[in-house]
Amino acid sequence: MSEEATKFFRDWPVRMSQAKAEAPEIPKAFAAFFQALMKEGALTVREKELIALAIGLALRCDRCIDAHVEKALKAGATKEQILEAAGVAVMMQGGPAYTYLPNVVEAIRALQKS
Repeated sequence: MSEEATKFFRDWPVRMSQAKAEAPEIPKAFAAFFQALMKEGALTVREKELIALAIGLALRCDRCIDAHVEKALKAGATKEQILEAAGVAVMMQGGPAYTYLPNVVEAIRALQKS
């Protein structure tokens, strides 16, 4: 198994803290936007995180995949729901998304062993 997901979860908080210190207005604005949209509404937080994960997979964003697998699990999504959302992204986006499916599996494994 690749250690990329494990490295992401270890290093991301430090890296984002450094970015926040250098450019505080960007994360502040993004956080407000994120929190306003990702709260419970007509869709549950779990459903929104599964959508975000599928979009991250379709766009081939490693960090998005890792972050939204983590958030989906915290919102109560099961491994099976995460993988099914990933399957929908692959079906909609095809081969390029398919090549990122291992990233989803690696993120789940990294979070389950911690």
